[in-house]
Amino acid sequence: VRLQESGPGLVKPSQTLSLTCTVSGASITTKYFFWSWIRQSPGKDQEWLGTIDESGVTYDSPSLNTRTSIARDTTKNLISLQLSSVTPRDTAVYYCTRHSELRYNGTSYYPWGHDYWGPGIQVTVSS
Repeated sequence: VRLQESGPGLVKPSQTLSLTCTVSGASITTKYFFWSWIRQSPGKDQEWLGTIDESGVTYDSPSLNTRTSIARDTTKNLISLQLSSVTPRDTAVYYCTRHSELRYNGTSYYPWGHDYWGPGIQVTVSS
């Protein structure tokens, strides 16, 4: 199974970031798997951005849910992420990942049981 992120490496503040994750070797509609976007900024922990399950149901991070939109294209077997109104704080390496569980801690969902990750894509927000 291979995941490959793609998109712009540089985005201007206030614009919308659009990324895609192309999946090969597995179908994004396979039952019992979830597909998530995660990012990591220098010196910070990984941050979960959102998830889409095999049925197309999405789960958003409560800290970003008004800015994120996760979707899928089953004909192209890809997952997409849109993040609106970006600022320099959104500068990070963005990853897509497959996992087998989506747990809930009382305030937020979080992915669990990762088995595949993309290599990540560096996104810089700067004017």
